[in-house]
Amino acid sequence: MNAQAWSVGRRLPRFEAMEKAAGRAHYIADISVPGMLHAAVLQSPHAHAIVRRYDVTAALSAPGVHAIVTGDDCPDGLMGALIKDEHAIAKAKVRYVGEPVAAVAADTEEQARAAALLIDVEYDELPAVLSPEEALAPGAPLVHENVAAYVKVFDAGSHGNVCSRSSYQEGDVEAAWSLCDVIVEETFQTQAQAHLSIEPCGALADIDPSGRITLWSANQSVFRVQANVCESLLLPMSKLRCLTPRVGGGFGNKMEAHIQPIVVMLAQKARRPVRLILTRAEDFEMVRVGHPFSFRMKTGASRDGQLIAREVEATLDGGAFADDSPGVLAFSLRTSTGPYRYLAARASGVVAYTNKLRSGAFRGFGQPQMQFGGEQQIDEIAGRLGIDPLEFRRRNALQPGECWFGGQEVASNGLSECFARVEEASGWRERAGLKARPGKRRGLGLAASAHISALLSTGAIVRMLEDGSIVLNTGATDIGQGSDTVLAQICAEALKVDPQNIVVASPDTDGSPYNWGTTASRVTYTTGRSVVGAADEVIRQAKEHASQILECAIDDLELRKGGRIGVKGAPGMEVTFRQIGLRSHWGTGGPIIGSHSWVFNQVTVDPKRAIATGNAARSGVFSFGAIAVDVEVDEASGKIEVLRAWSAVDVGRAINPAACEGQIEGAFVQGMGFALVEEVVWDGGRVSNPSMMDYKVPTSADTPFDIHALIVEAEEPGGPFGAKGAGEIGMNGVAAAIANAVAAATGCRISQLPLTPERVLRATLPAESAHAI
Repeated sequence: MNAQAWSVGRRLPRFEAMEKAAGRAHYIADISVPGMLHAAVLQSPHAHAIVRRYDVTAALSAPGVHAIVTGDDCPDGLMGALIKDEHAIAKAKVRYVGEPVAAVAADTEEQARAAALLIDVEYDELPAVLSPEEALAPGAPLVHENVAAYVKVFDAGSHGNVCSRSSYQEGDVEAAWSLCDVIVEETFQTQAQAHLSIEPCGALADIDPSGRITLWSANQSVFRVQANVCESLLLPMSKLRCLTPRVGGGFGNKMEAHIQPIVVMLAQKARRPVRLILTRAEDFEMVRVGHPFSFRMKTGASRDGQLIAREVEATLDGGAFADDSPGVLAFSLRTSTGPYRYLAARASGVVAYTNKLRSGAFRGFGQPQMQFGGEQQIDEIAGRLGIDPLEFRRRNALQPGECWFGGQEVASNGLSECFARVEEASGWRERAGLKARPGKRRGLGLAASAHISALLSTGAIVRMLEDGSIVLNTGATDIGQGSDTVLAQICAEALKVDPQNIVVASPDTDGSPYNWGTTASRVTYTTGRSVVGAADEVIRQAKEHASQILECAIDDLELRKGGRIGVKGAPGMEVTFRQIGLRSHWGTGGPIIGSHSWVFNQVTVDPKRAIATGNAARSGVFSFGAIAVDVEVDEASGKIEVLRAWSAVDVGRAINPAACEGQIEGAFVQGMGFALVEEVVWDGGRVSNPSMMDYKVPTSADTPFDIHALIVEAEEPGGPFGAKGAGEIGMNGVAAAIANAVAAATGCRISQLPLTPERVLRATLPAESAHAI
């Protein structure tokens, strides 16, 4: 911790820790208002069908029912993050099993669910496309007939069942292959992963006599909720106020709309408050999943251990609606080279519409999938060249001042230190001496990655109250990762006040400054910068008051610890924030309010260096990380057990080291689930494992005790006190590191996730025995 730091670097407990520990935190399911109705949804039994008619007669006469909405009640507005292709509720056509086709508001949840089952919907079933291969085949049934007419944020190249396409190229790839002495090529496949937040999605809408709506929901951005609901229901944004209670996790699942538009429709029709909380099964079937990937990757290097070329062709299953898929595709391609320099690289891909549950943002935003292939190929090349895998990575790692794939300069990079920390802590050099238990094989695997922590726009407002204490309002949603505490620490550091004297306002579209969302590891860096900017404005105004009170020039003043402003070189000449707060409120000048807003607009693709098509969003400022994993593989069953893990992450500056460690550890466990056991499975178009009984995730019994979170601080010049994001990067390389560890233990490489015992056993047994599994 910097000796001059006042708040930054302290391991403060989260502001809401006692509230949650005492069971007094209010989540969406805990909120009720007088006269509130309860809602239930009727879901489509078909993957693809025309809706011919609805008969709601029996449901309307059922006990307790006050309102029913169907596609006939739905305006023709369309919502979507990057492509506007989705109605508030299925309208005229259903596109996946589980899609909401009708909703009921009744006095009780039981009555609503019973009435929903009485709604008779007549369908004409259509042929469905249930994989990208089927969807992209000539003559395939169309998931969206009018895709060309949809509003798009960028030129997505949409046509047929192609939802979006993107590509990046730097250098002459074809010529580069001739310079390679070693080339590896493989096709990799990864599965759909459920977000599985501890809290299922829910929303509550109330409507006042003028028709203005107040909407509470579990979300990652009140502003995206407001935009989606208003786009789909054709409402002026001023007619909808969105708020956020405590949120029980998101991981991307709650970034875009889920059931909020449906709840608003019901409240409008019933003229009563309406709340809908999804069951766990409904949350599985109705909201979104992480993308299944299929990609061909080819990597080449020279015999002296220099990476020369990489080529990637990716196909993503986007499901029935675009959601964040175009962004996931583009980002995964832009990061497909990993944190390394190449002479030439080319990455291209498409997202296919299919008649399955939509895919959307998920922690890592496509990198865990892409690095699963990329980091295995790095290991494979190192092995063929006889170079230590860590040394090979170190030799090819980007350095500060070099450019990322596409041309963006990397300003700070702690990857070299991440390698050093992991190497020392894991005993990497002595890995050949690891002893396996009887009947098992043991290996140590490595992976590296990077991740962005800047994207789009944000703002902050800092208010000094009468007594000199502070209110911080950012619009950023704390979804359990601790951003309220971290932003308060940034504010406290800027103002040199005790963090306990800062209160963080809950996100509210009526009163909070705009913040795009809690996603893409962006809050600490992006919103933190606005917090510092707003705090600087408070200091400027406070110094004006202090100069008048102390009768000195503003330039002679300095900010002092404890919320005081004094004359430089005169320790006894100072005024407190309390004195300034009282003066500004009751004497002169008016209340002190500082505000700041900005948008990340750094050019991330240099047209002189690279060619890009599709979504080339301006996003950047890179965090870096390296992971080592120690695993054992059971020779008889193929089961993988993770024994130990070391994850070093360059966070720029650790605003709250305890929070950083929590993110790193949690990301590792979630990545371990992706690597070993998690998979959303479809039976035709239906999710066949929509429960915690059938969807496996790592528990405490499966998680290694020895997860070592290693914080590296390579300060980012533009970050708040040097900080950058740490939320996602800890997950990106986990599956790759485990796969490399399995290869080290068994000598076999596996190109498909999850690494189930059956797949591992099939890969390690002789061909004639493997066929019997």
